[in-house]
Formats: sequence, structure tokens, C-alpha cells
Amino acid sequence: MLLTFLSTVLITGASRGIGRATAKAFADSGWDLLLLARSEEALARLVEEIDNKKVKVFYKSIDLSNPKNISKGIVELMNNGLIPSVLINNAGVAWTGDLLSMPLEKWEWIMQMNLTSIFQVCSEVVPLMRNKGGLVINVSSHASRNIFPQWGAYCVSKAALASFTKSLAEEERKNLIRACTLTLGSVNSSLWDSDSVGMQFDRDSMLSVDQVACELLHLASQPTNQIIEDVTLMPSAGAF
Repeated sequence: MLLTFLSTVLITGASRGIGRATAKAFADSGWDLLLLARSEEALARLVEEIDNKKVKVFYKSIDLSNPKNISKGIVELMNNGLIPSVLINNAGVAWTGDLLSMPLEKWEWIMQMNLTSIFQVCSEVVPLMRNKGGLVINVSSHASRNIFPQWGAYCVSKAALASFTKSLAEEERKNLIRACTLTLGSVNSSLWDSDSVGMQFDRDSMLSVDQVACELLHLASQPTNQIIEDVTLMPSAGAF
């Protein structure tokens, strides 16, 4: 099977929020799509809404909270002739509450979703991108640099993700792989509707998912001989 590489993006957490908007933005710009999310039904609806018939779209339902599912699912997702030139690790979760009162299973869930699953996805995808100028974009948060009460585990996971991204960039530089972060302030996304997040803020003052998608497309469109190592995108009204 002939493999194609240029202008193919793999997006995790693609069925809603930032991931959904990003998939549409990349499709509108002519990118082929490899989409990953937990809900197969939501992915199928998204594919129906993407009306650019000139692009190829493949999707796979993978629960990133289960580490045993990831390797096999990624292999199956890419069993179609497409190799991503850009990998966007967007999927993530949050939990609010006192750090030392949170159940161990919630701590492990956040670390699996926000850090370990990204390591696992990169372990499967990055070797296929080597020596072709591939790019990894990890969606991070200003919580990686600023501590917010009740968000301790989330802050820890995002700080670790920032360090992981820098380590990946250094180790893979020799293989022509670039890695960067998009560090976000508050975004009006489905995260705020989650049962694990017990806080509400003025969502009208937050960044829109379309604004984030536009910046991800900008990062992905950089020439292979340069790298924007991090972009911090904040709502003008402040953190929340």
C-alpha cells in the first residue's frame, strides 16, 4: 500500500470541543484527517459534517483512559495508508477538589489522560514520522505554570506535559521531529460540562474553540526548518 505523509493530521479528543473544531478547520484547509476519540457515534457525526470531499477522513474509537487499548487502536487507525505529518494531542480531562482529598483512582485517571496516554500515542506515531519533518503539538494549559486551588492534579499533569514535550523535542531533533505546546487560558469548551469539574465561570469571556483551532492550524503550517516552541493564548479578560 502506498503511504502518504504530507498534510495529514492525527487529532486526539476529536469528537467535541477543541478537537472537533480543529478537525473541521484542518479539513477546510485541505488536510487529510486521522481522528481519535472515545465516542464512535460522535466521530461518525463529525465526519458527516465535514463537507470537503477532497480530503480523506478516517476515525477510530479509543478510550485513552485505558492504557491497554491505545497501542492496538492507534495501529488500527493508521491501517489505511495515511501517516500523519502532524500529531495533535488534544484529549484531556480535569477534576476539581482538594488535592489530598481526591481519590487515588481520580489522580491516576488524570495522569493517564493528560500525560501517560500522550506518551503512549507518541510512542506509536512518532517513529513513523521520523526523518520526514514531523510535528507534535501538545495542547497544554497556563495551569502548567500557575497554581490554582482545587486544580492541583490538573496543574501537575500539565506541568509534566510541558516537560515531556521539551524532552521529546530534544531527543527527536536528530530525527527531524519537532515538538511544541499550545498553552491555553480558559476555553469555552465541553470541559466545563464535565461531572468532574465543579466550578463555573463566565464562559462568554473565554477563548472560543474556533480561536484555538485557528492557532493549531497556524502552528501546523510552519515550515519544517523552523519551530514555534510554545504559544500562550489567553482570553483578554484574564485567566477566568
